[in-house]
Amino acid sequence: MSAKELMRLHELEMENAKLKDEVKKMLKTLANEDKSSREKDFMAHYESIQDELERRREECLQLRAALANQNEDAKSMVSLDSYRGNLELVNEDGELLMAFETQKHLIRQLESELYTEKTRMQAIEQDYREEMRKLKEDNDRQQKLLSQNLKKTPQAQSDAILQHEINRLTTENVDLREKIDGLGEQLKKSKRQVKIYAKKLKDHGILDQTGDGKGEVVEEHGKNMPEIKHKETEHLGMFEYKKEEVPMLVKGLITDLKPKVAVTLLPGLPAYILFMCIRHTDYVNDAEKVQTLLNDTVFGIRKVVKKRHEDIDYTVLWLANTCRFMHNLKQYSGEKQFQVENTPKQNEQCLRNFDLSQYRQVMSDVAVWIYQAVIKCMEEKVQPLIVPAVLEHEAIAGISGNKPSGMRSRASSIARELDSPVDPQRALDVLVKELNNFYKALLAHGVDPELITQVFKQLFYFICAGALNNLLLRKDMCHWSKGMQMRYNLSHLEQWCRDQKMSQSDVLDTLQPIIQASQLLQARKTDDDVNSICDMCDKLTTAQIIKILNLYTPADDFEERVPVSFIRKVQAKLKERNQETLPVTDNTLLMDTKFSFPIRFPFNPSKIQLEDINIPEILNLAMLRKI
Repeated sequence: MSAKELMRLHELEMENAKLKDEVKKMLKTLANEDKSSREKDFMAHYESIQDELERRREECLQLRAALANQNEDAKSMVSLDSYRGNLELVNEDGELLMAFETQKHLIRQLESELYTEKTRMQAIEQDYREEMRKLKEDNDRQQKLLSQNLKKTPQAQSDAILQHEINRLTTENVDLREKIDGLGEQLKKSKRQVKIYAKKLKDHGILDQTGDGKGEVVEEHGKNMPEIKHKETEHLGMFEYKKEEVPMLVKGLITDLKPKVAVTLLPGLPAYILFMCIRHTDYVNDAEKVQTLLNDTVFGIRKVVKKRHEDIDYTVLWLANTCRFMHNLKQYSGEKQFQVENTPKQNEQCLRNFDLSQYRQVMSDVAVWIYQAVIKCMEEKVQPLIVPAVLEHEAIAGISGNKPSGMRSRASSIARELDSPVDPQRALDVLVKELNNFYKALLAHGVDPELITQVFKQLFYFICAGALNNLLLRKDMCHWSKGMQMRYNLSHLEQWCRDQKMSQSDVLDTLQPIIQASQLLQARKTDDDVNSICDMCDKLTTAQIIKILNLYTPADDFEERVPVSFIRKVQAKLKERNQETLPVTDNTLLMDTKFSFPIRFPFNPSKIQLEDINIPEILNLAMLRKI
């Protein structure tokens, strides 16, 4: 409140007191004039009321003053922030405000630390929960595997463990090979950079001033003798040899080379060494020398494969090297179509004097011959496993007893008479194990991925043909429970293809005939199902479908045989469908197990630099000199 307002208030209070005195005087005058008792009582009552009023006013003033003091204190506390720049307004030395500010700062800091700690604990809790979830899933998986293993025989458990380890090691091997290739490329780049930098340092004379005892001058016998320095050699990517050394070269590189040694070397190393020898004959323009080397190479490869045709490792080794040698002849031929992915250095290393296109065809013929030997070797290994693994293996428990009545004793007696070389309950695992061995051998020796796909396409066709032909000749196999078992067994082969990243190729298509045959055994066979059966069995011929329907035997007394009318309707529908598509081959009953798909060798250029290739001592090729 300002001073002017205080003065005005004081004047008003004085006027109010004056008016009160005048009122009292007037009342006394009136009271003196009239001495009645009623008026005296009224005056006395009025005076008492006035005294009470004054007393109440004093109390109100005191209460207002106390309230005003409290409001001032509250306002001063609220407006402390406005006094930060002028602490003497709060108290004399500003200690109260400083203490208050310090307390607020501490509170904010504690709140920040509390929030940070809370956030960290929530993150830790989330991590623990995620780890607990993963551990629980792993525990459930382990429990499931444990329960499954307890139900298996010890032999089956061992096979499962070995299969798991083989798959894991194969995957690790592929990853390591990719890593080795990447590190090899980095090493080559680093070596080239080191050579460039070393050359620059030599040009500037920096390397000549090193103090490690290899300077320009060395004291020997008290005399200063100049040090002999070797010039840096840049290799041309070729090996020099003499004509009379060709038999020794072929013997060490082809005849005596064992697969277990080859897998420890660079894939295709014999092919690279042979081509580097050819580059030297081209460099010196010696046609007779190169012809001798090529002829002896072809004869040496044929001799080894013919002698070791039953050994899958030998045949795969020389399939890989023959294909790599053929690719090298194309890549360095100088033809534009084969130089698209070459580096400038590789283009400089192309043959200059010889045209070896005719020998490329010779090597292609040799590769086809070796490919056929590989397929034959694989087929001989899997042939005894096809029927036990695909048709006889019963992995689904509870339905093996649903064989047609009258067939059980006959089937068991036939099985005893045939005396299968492999236990049907183990045959599927053995077959998958053989496939894994084939796949590992192809990978270990560096066979082209496209060629690996062709190998398994041909092999799976052979498995399908053998299984379907046996099914068409065995009535005891043609019932719905056997169809279910067959479909389950075939799913293992399909999964194997997916695991090896071959599901996108046409490998699985070769299994479709036997898959559709198993589905036909499980399908309903009513007149309403004629169209669906014909559509489902598009990979089977009419003769095969009709044969399976005629051989089909009901699983129990409640199931009826396939009506002849239904078979005729299916036959008529198939004849109508195949009038234009398969007029000649639709009457074929058995699949041709000798059929072979066309063989292709897609061009696969190499990124390996010839000048970086060295000959390991284990090959015993000391007669070759790197140039």
